[in-house]
Amino acid sequence: MNSAPVPSSLPPCRSCGAALTHTFVDLGPQPLCQKHVEPHEISLPERFYPLHAFVCDNCFLVQLAHEVPPDEIFNDQYAYFSSFSDSWLAHAKAYVDMATTRFDLGAASKVVELASNDGYLLRWFVDKHIPVLGVEPSGNTAQAAIRRGVPTVVRFFGTNTASELRAEGQSADLIVGNNVLAHVPDLNDFIAGMKLLLKPGGTITMEFPHLLRLMQDNQFDTIYHEHWSYFSLVSVQSAFARHGLIVHDVDELPTHGGSLRIYAAHAGLANLVASNRVRKLLDREISAGLKDLNTYAGFGERVMETKRKLLSFLIEAKRAGKHIVGYGAPGKGNTLLNYCGIRTDFIDYTVDRSPHKQGRFLPGTRIPIHGPERIAETKPDYVLILPWNLKDEISQQMAHVRSWGGKFVVPIPQVTVL
Repeated sequence: MNSAPVPSSLPPCRSCGAALTHTFVDLGPQPLCQKHVEPHEISLPERFYPLHAFVCDNCFLVQLAHEVPPDEIFNDQYAYFSSFSDSWLAHAKAYVDMATTRFDLGAASKVVELASNDGYLLRWFVDKHIPVLGVEPSGNTAQAAIRRGVPTVVRFFGTNTASELRAEGQSADLIVGNNVLAHVPDLNDFIAGMKLLLKPGGTITMEFPHLLRLMQDNQFDTIYHEHWSYFSLVSVQSAFARHGLIVHDVDELPTHGGSLRIYAAHAGLANLVASNRVRKLLDREISAGLKDLNTYAGFGERVMETKRKLLSFLIEAKRAGKHIVGYGAPGKGNTLLNYCGIRTDFIDYTVDRSPHKQGRFLPGTRIPIHGPERIAETKPDYVLILPWNLKDEISQQMAHVRSWGGKFVVPIPQVTVL
């Protein structure tokens, strides 16, 4: 594996319990990626935590070993609101249309979404008059969902919450989790909770970034403290099977640079067998070496080379007198900027559509966050798109940048000027 030192005392694998001994990548100490700095805090210190990912040599789950207490991340100041991305809203609506038909959902059904955020997805089920319940640990995003007419409880999910909901008659025909599985510190308790909450013939769908794509496309910036785990189909199938759940189908999605949507149900259901898509993807992952520790070696060096290339581009541009700004204030952007040591010496400011981030500063780098209109006011030479997975949406929304000769830059998988 790479040369980063392995701490002498580590917790066991959060899926299978094996000892963690192999570094995947060490991105150094970093602040919490959604803990934006308020103006009155600008001269105060921030807390930094190790961002060091390991791979389990038994179940091949990639994971962070150092755990930040969940309530330090998901609280009433949580800054990420899903509904500010048009493409993500369209993705959620398309899922709801598909799921309604595929699972024959109606007025007698119950859909529960875990980490339901601001109601970005369940709102479309509400429009179809299908009963829903959101489970969301962040009070501010939950209140936004409630104002939209999406029933939501403010809780962390696990076996305790599942038991309480079952006692209230809230068992689910469909459990949805979009980009939540990676956010779970106690993975086994979370999966066991889903099994408890799921009706005998119900279905679970979970979406998460695909580890294979992360590695192939050098998406190291999707590693941050909110993401405790990084899944392949190999590792997630093993984790679910440990709790009597079978992953019987899978979709490969373009979201977040390449994601999986798995379909799971109680093991032992009549006629329930894994689809060809599951078998083919497992074969592809194994052929790519995801059950071979040697495959994970060298990822850290590729990450360091990406850092060098991005810094070389920025240094050359600044020496040429160019002005550079950012677009977006996503978690992945903060990992990238902090790992590369990029501050206002390279990027004047960044912009974000979310008013919950505007007027604050990025954690660690202290780069100021403005509204998108700031770009037209200052006419920079380059706009670095930090949420590179939304580069098409952003470059279309900000097409006027080209009117003064401005260009867009994406940093992943390698620096590219659009």
